[in-house]
Amino acid sequence: MAELDPEDIKIITLARAARARTGAPEGAAVRDTMGRTYSGCTVALPSLKLTALEAAVAAAVASGADGLEAAAVVTEAGSVDDAAVRDLNPDAPVYRANPAGEVM
Repeated sequence: MAELDPEDIKIITLARAARARTGAPEGAAVRDTMGRTYSGCTVALPSLKLTALEAAVAAAVASGADGLEAAAVVTEAGSVDDAAVRDLNPDAPVYRANPAGEVM
């Protein structure tokens, strides 16, 4: 993989922080088309289930974002469901990183 842009490294760091802060299985962060960032973590309530990426996208949309530039998910899973990102930008890169922040 090519060297990451500092702004992409930032969203990976934000995703790691969201995961670490909550102890959730996953943390995620997105950057909107204005350069604003939003983070989220896995939500597993009896009445509401969201992946970390869905939570981050929901936070962005709730704040008025109408498009995304990039997303990052910190997880130990082998893949991520990026459908929520694709709803706002089919071409946005979605970085999957391990808990140490290494992009996989």
